[in-house]
Amino acid sequence: MSTGTRTGIGWDSHRLTPGRPLILGGVTLVHPDGLGLDGHSDADVLTHAVIDALLGAAGLGDIGEHFPDTDEAFRGADSLALLRESVARASIAGWQPVYADTTVVMERPKLKDHRGAMRAQLAAALGLDGGDVNVKASTGEGIGFVGREEGVAALATVTVTRVV
Repeated sequence: MSTGTRTGIGWDSHRLTPGRPLILGGVTLVHPDGLGLDGHSDADVLTHAVIDALLGAAGLGDIGEHFPDTDEAFRGADSLALLRESVARASIAGWQPVYADTTVVMERPKLKDHRGAMRAQLAAALGLDGGDVNVKASTGEGIGFVGREEGVAALATVTVTRVV
């Protein structure tokens, strides 16, 4: 049996589209062109990346195995609720999160004024203090699907420790 700590990596991306909310880390933002993220759930790429990182660290597969986009039960689902459920599943498997580091990659809107709220939302869902979650932002520098403002991507690492 493994002891100590593990770190998992998560990645997600969703297309930007009109008529959908733009939710990142559980925080609803306003895109200057009225765009939001397309997806089966609320399409919160940041929270999805954190879920994948947590599930990976706990050796529990990935978000698609637990919350498939083919299941109508998850249509429009609140991704923070899915994260809380993932924390519970990791706990049953003997793991608890201790730190998360994340990066959102998008052109607009700028996240500077929203990172604190995202950090607080993610920390609460993970059962952590705000200082144990980091939210960074980057752009696509005008290249690729992010640079062309076709979509948003997020990356995350989550470190877990064995629950004794």
